[in-house]
Amino acid sequence: MTKKQLIQSVAKSANITQKDALNAINAFTEIIGDSIANKEDVSLVGFGTFSTSYRSERNGINPSTGALIKIPATIMPKFKAGKALKEKVQKK
Repeated sequence: MTKKQLIQSVAKSANITQKDALNAINAFTEIIGDSIANKEDVSLVGFGTFSTSYRSERNGINPSTGALIKIPATIMPKFKAGKALKEKVQKK
């Protein structure tokens, strides 16, 4: 599903305009992004939890040359699905 399709589905489901659905989706993604950037988990009971995880520096191999390279440490966004979401996916 594309963002445009999501906007259309939200507008239809919530009986709101597509502009309002776009504003709601943009606000949702902005708030989630800002929260996890500030190291705050966002938990939506039944749906899942958005958080971050730390990935340590590690060695890697350049596939083109075979040379060893250092892959720097980084903080990655993470999503853990909730029980209700997992069950819904399993039923399909």
